[in-house]
Amino acid sequence: MTDKPERPVGARTGDSQAAPISRKRRFVRLGVLTALIAGLAVAAATLPLRELGDAVVALGPGAAVAVAVLGGLLLSVLVPRTAVTVACGALLGAATGAIAALAAALIAAIATYYAGRWAGRGALQAKAGGRLARLDGWLNRRGLAAVLLVRFLPLAPFGLVGYAYGTTSVCRKRYLLGTTIAAIPSTITYAVIGAAVATPGKMSAITVAPALISFVLSTAIVLRWRQTSRRTATPA
Repeated sequence: MTDKPERPVGARTGDSQAAPISRKRRFVRLGVLTALIAGLAVAAATLPLRELGDAVVALGPGAAVAVAVLGGLLLSVLVPRTAVTVACGALLGAATGAIAALAAALIAAIATYYAGRWAGRGALQAKAGGRLARLDGWLNRRGLAAVLLVRFLPLAPFGLVGYAYGTTSVCRKRYLLGTTIAAIPSTITYAVIGAAVATPGKMSAITVAPALISFVLSTAIVLRWRQTSRRTATPA
């Protein structure tokens, strides 16, 4: 069963539609966002990570919160999620590290989605009749399944996918739910790996179980999508 199409970007329930953003304003916003991401990425690249990690661990009970916020910032500037999640496990241990890494993913997912919506709201609708508009329509029709598919498959950096989704008409609830579901298996796996690297000898077969579950789920979603697409393409 496919999800019902969402309202176009900019439409609000019980209220008039927001005024469309001009191409010039979208270009300016995109430039501002790109410059901000680039600046933060440069700052992140120059951080003394070892010293920073020691300082975070020294925070005690507040370490998990600090790691989650810092991890969310790093993901938002396109640092690979695998590296961030492994670092969370190494710093905080498997269980706490997994929770902090998942929180970081959600922080980044929210931040990038709304940043993308601010910078590119209506960008796909402006390309009416083009491939981008058809892509937006497909994402909107498939809803949660499309989010799961994109998040399970390593198509692009975690943060970049969030920015891209912000320009679509996919609602934030389905986007966040799909992102959370897709992130859980790999988050647990990489956090356990990080903890095992920090404390050798604790690696076990259980480590690969979440990754295997993720692979099975992503394969099922891809097969389901292909089946649905063929059915839609077949004339009645």
